[in-house]
Amino acid sequence: MKEIAMFYGCKNSQHLLNEIGRSFVSPLSLPLCLIFLQMAEDRVNVVVHWEKMEIDILVRIFQKCFSLQELVNSGSAHVCRGWRAACCDPTLWNTLDLSHMKSHFIKVQQKPFVYVESRFDENLTRLLKLSMSLSKGNTMTLIVHFNLFLSDDMLTYTAIRCPNLRRLVLPAWNRIKKKSLANVMECCKSLESLTMPSIPHPYVVFSAIAMNCKNFRELKVMGPIDLSFVEVLVYLLPNLNVISLRCTSIYRDALVTILDKLKRLQVLNISHSYLLVQRYEPKQETIIVRELDETIMNKASKLKRFITCMEHDTCVMCQRTEKDEGIMRWYKYEEGLWKADEFMNLYATT
Repeated sequence: MKEIAMFYGCKNSQHLLNEIGRSFVSPLSLPLCLIFLQMAEDRVNVVVHWEKMEIDILVRIFQKCFSLQELVNSGSAHVCRGWRAACCDPTLWNTLDLSHMKSHFIKVQQKPFVYVESRFDENLTRLLKLSMSLSKGNTMTLIVHFNLFLSDDMLTYTAIRCPNLRRLVLPAWNRIKKKSLANVMECCKSLESLTMPSIPHPYVVFSAIAMNCKNFRELKVMGPIDLSFVEVLVYLLPNLNVISLRCTSIYRDALVTILDKLKRLQVLNISHSYLLVQRYEPKQETIIVRELDETIMNKASKLKRFITCMEHDTCVMCQRTEKDEGIMRWYKYEEGLWKADEFMNLYATT
């Protein structure tokens, strides 16, 4: 259809919408209803050549009417030059949000502990390639669902084509080797913020960040925090400004080390977490501490914000953290809850 004409003489917007619905047969035409409704309100009789439509209008339509998958898979970029220019507009690709996609997988006993269906991997690879083709290197934020298991090749391919990436939300590293993550840091030298799982030996990753990402300042860790993890953290990333350790278990000595060693720390979020203390007498045991002592509060007083919640008797999230033993089973709870953070800069949303 080369030409789209506005219907004249419709009684109201709903009447016009009904007429448009009967007339348009292509799914790609449906978002244009928004334009026609506005024209109806203004009582304007205009003929619109859809291939000559203003790019900024097309961009707004795509933003309002298409998800990432719909935009990439719709073929809109192949309609004409104008539409491709709109599909490549930087405002559409500032954030590559994969937080609504989940891998088709089963759990297995050996590393990487998940097996992902090959057809899903193929579809995800295609989506990433098309997205990178349209984004033209303008993506600054990448958000990945905790059950979306990227492979080494997928992450590396994406990182190479996102040289301006500043924020990476990647809570699942099951299929990603630390060496590959180090290579990602070499590609993304502008990285400022990382959301990651707790891992046993973070030296390779943190050293790559320290070497390549000079503006790195925000870290969110999803998973239990012990002293060995924190010792590597404070040694390699001493200039951190913001740390979020919410909804997990934290060894008290690890928390004290953070407060003592990170001199530039401004914000620390430990909401809904609980502390663990190792005791050796009269017997060796690990006890749970549900409140902060005076020593910790004094050390934290230097911070601009020390965000806490340890209301285990009344707070649902505190109760969930303890029930899950500091390793949150996010799949059991409300959709999107895993993205939350009391410090808004770390809230994983577009």
